[in-house]
Amino acid sequence: MAVSLREYRARIKSTESMKKITRAMELIAASRIIKAQQRAQAAAPYARELTRAVSAVATFSNVDHPLTREETERKRAAVLIVTSDRGLAGAYSSSVLKEAESLFEKLRNDGLEIDTYIAGRKGEAYFKFRQRPLVKAWTGFSDQPSYDVAAEIGQTLIDSFVKQQGEEGDVDEVHVVFTRFRSMLTQEPTAIRLLPLEVVEAEDGGPGEKPGQNEVLPLYEFEPSPEAVLDALLPQYVQSRIFFALLQAAASELAARQKAMKSATDNAEELIKKYTRVANQARQAGITQEISEIVGGVNALADAQAAGE
Repeated sequence: MAVSLREYRARIKSTESMKKITRAMELIAASRIIKAQQRAQAAAPYARELTRAVSAVATFSNVDHPLTREETERKRAAVLIVTSDRGLAGAYSSSVLKEAESLFEKLRNDGLEIDTYIAGRKGEAYFKFRQRPLVKAWTGFSDQPSYDVAAEIGQTLIDSFVKQQGEEGDVDEVHVVFTRFRSMLTQEPTAIRLLPLEVVEAEDGGPGEKPGQNEVLPLYEFEPSPEAVLDALLPQYVQSRIFFALLQAAASELAARQKAMKSATDNAEELIKKYTRVANQARQAGITQEISEIVGGVNALADAQAAGE
């Protein structure tokens, strides 16, 4: 019984150490998520106004631009999946990968081959473990993305999209799968088609939602020409959308990590209570057994003395 008591005490000690770690990670995630939300909110006005400008050009001009042109015969699609670099975030990465697999199935049913692009080490490890090909992966920034990274990703996807059909690396569609931040309790895996361009605008400046029907776009004059304006605006539009998706994913990752670490801390507290209760029971059982042995020994000694008299 004494050995069992030592085991329980060792488990309590190790669980308390684990609780300190999960509590610290919960607090770190809580402190970072505020900044991540502020960055996403700060990027929303730029994304919204850029969307309005692109919408105006697309509405008031009949320019046939490579980024807005739909191919009659679609053969290949590129999919960018935004995951996390680190674990301990609950089902965050697995949820977005599940959404990506659903998109893969839909694209394959449409007869499209798929080129996969990954942002985040978890997604990269997922595909490498299953020996599935990746075109390119970007890692090391999932909880603090920068616009430079978004610009690099956007330019890579644009370069693949504007290639002539039949060229190596040519794609006819570009999709993005990321996690949209709704609230601290709700993060929603989302798949959007980025190219060919569908100019839509959300209330929060996020991608993938239609503008209000009663919204009136301002009138623009294009200098030097609508074609030149589109050449300048559309790459920035794509990059800003990717940047906004990365910011949304970063906030979602931190919220998921905070929730997971809080759950782990609560579970550790319950486990400590359970081990403490069982250890006390074991200790009480050991004391009871010792008392019984002492009483039994005294009774046996008394019986021996009585028999000797």
